[in-house]
Amino acid sequence: MHTSFSTKYIEIQGVEQTFKTKKGPFCALKDIDLTVAKGEFVALIGHSGCGKSTLLNLLAGLTTPTDGTLLCANREISGPGPERAVVFQNHSLLPWLTCYENVYLAVERVFSKTDTKAQLKERTDAALTMVGLTAAAQKRPGEISGGMKQRVGIARALSMQPKVLLLDEPFGALDALTRAKLQDELLQIVATTQSTVVMVTHDVDEAVLLSDKIVMMTNGPSATIGDVLEVKLARPRNRVALAESSEYLSYRKAVIDFLYTRQSHVEKSA
Repeated sequence: MHTSFSTKYIEIQGVEQTFKTKKGPFCALKDIDLTVAKGEFVALIGHSGCGKSTLLNLLAGLTTPTDGTLLCANREISGPGPERAVVFQNHSLLPWLTCYENVYLAVERVFSKTDTKAQLKERTDAALTMVGLTAAAQKRPGEISGGMKQRVGIARALSMQPKVLLLDEPFGALDALTRAKLQDELLQIVATTQSTVVMVTHDVDEAVLLSDKIVMMTNGPSATIGDVLEVKLARPRNRVALAESSEYLSYRKAVIDFLYTRQSHVEKSA
């Protein structure tokens, strides 16, 4: 059954982001207004250069908007915080630490004041178990595949028990089969943790499969939200069953129509 969301958990109000460049000011985002409910999965989609990652960085508190306000649980986002965990496309693991140690580092940073060593270890083990990496816990990033590295990145984010999971194309560099497997695992993880998720993606099928809401961005510069599509597919979702669903196909068509008809992009000029 589809869950209906009501509470405003993340609020983006009148956000603009302008960067100073050698050629003068560059407006990346303009007039961004968006609300995300608690437990909602939102995908940001659009062509390269439409400011998707810029918006995610603002939610992470890694950058500050030129104008406007971002709120999470009624508190202004003024910097990074453990309640908002980020997973990047390039896993950003420390290569000299094992998978276990990479996750433990995040756990320690968030819970060292309240937890015993045994509890910190328990949290780390639980996060690795959730992404199916118990057997690889003592391996270093150089000894495991790209898909496994991304799993460690997701485990590290989940280990902090964040209220919000921010994903910046986490599966973008993976082959199609690995990507599909991790998408399915992410669906299960989010169902278990009930996290609020905002995910940047280029992939139309990924957006429809995972999301409750797809936020479609117009082309940059001065990118804004062109359209928001509510995805009312029942959960749990099964990719094989959905492949033949007329509802799924109509959502997919709506996103493709927006991207390639209404926002057709001349890649050559990029």
